[in-house]
Amino acid sequence: MATAQAGRAAVPGAEARIDHVRRFNRFYTRIIGVLQDGYLHSPFSLAQVRVLYELAHREGATASELARELDLDAGYLSRILGGFDRRGLLARTRSARDGRESVLGLTRAGQDALTPLEAHAREEIGALLARLPDRQQVELVAAMHTIEGLLGERTERAAGHAEAAAYILRPHRPGDMGWVVQRHGVLYAREYGFDEQFEALVATIVAKFVAHFDPVHERCWIAERDGERVGCIFLVRATRTIAKLRLFLVEPEARGTGLGNALVDDCLRFARSAGYRKVRLWTQSNLLAARHLYLKAGFSRIAEQPHHSYSQDLVAETWELRL
Repeated sequence: MATAQAGRAAVPGAEARIDHVRRFNRFYTRIIGVLQDGYLHSPFSLAQVRVLYELAHREGATASELARELDLDAGYLSRILGGFDRRGLLARTRSARDGRESVLGLTRAGQDALTPLEAHAREEIGALLARLPDRQQVELVAAMHTIEGLLGERTERAAGHAEAAAYILRPHRPGDMGWVVQRHGVLYAREYGFDEQFEALVATIVAKFVAHFDPVHERCWIAERDGERVGCIFLVRATRTIAKLRLFLVEPEARGTGLGNALVDDCLRFARSAGYRKVRLWTQSNLLAARHLYLKAGFSRIAEQPHHSYSQDLVAETWELRL
């Protein structure tokens, strides 16, 4: 009894938690230099650099979409875009969907303004990480993944379904990889008749991911509900500019809740932030639910090949999304 009471007393109250978060915010904003007049020693503020980044890495963005995605006041965003216009950084074309809106992008001058900023940002973060040994770098990135997963917007993106709020998307931890292999083996055998060779393939992919994990460019998401794993998705590095989406799975009881959309959205969001230009995936033509989500996310099928694997006659498909 004494031990339990001591444990409860050690948990900080609401006011102390608020103080901890505020202290961390003050610490981190100082560490990454966002308090300077010009972010990354440039003539741009942090908000302006973020808008430049989004314009460079999105296709077909409109002002209303940017304001909603970045949670910026429409008037404030309009002033930022006006400043870019005056500097010759902003390209506008009339939207084919709505003639009242313009599709936004960067001119060549805009790209030239952003390129050194991105290089400088990567250099600064690289120098920050270099202060730590590899093990602590991995711990740091994992802690950031946890913060992002707990505070992220996945519940708003999960198709508005009330049950989606019960899901948590988190980075992997010990024990998860065995679950990924086991559930792929069980579900694909039950639903598609795949034999144990498919489970062996998943085990090979998982082993390679763990052995060569690059936390800056790769990630695994595990979806949980009430402490139980109900889904996963992986993003792994193929080349400097191309990532692969792999091992996407949603348990039957979690389907139709928006969780699949949330997993794909988080995966693509991370791919953009990691600097990839394309995301590719390999799937089978009979995985209809997954193919529907890939189409919804903007992927296009670029190749297909009949084959006989896992005791089944299948048609393998390669899909690609330009970020």
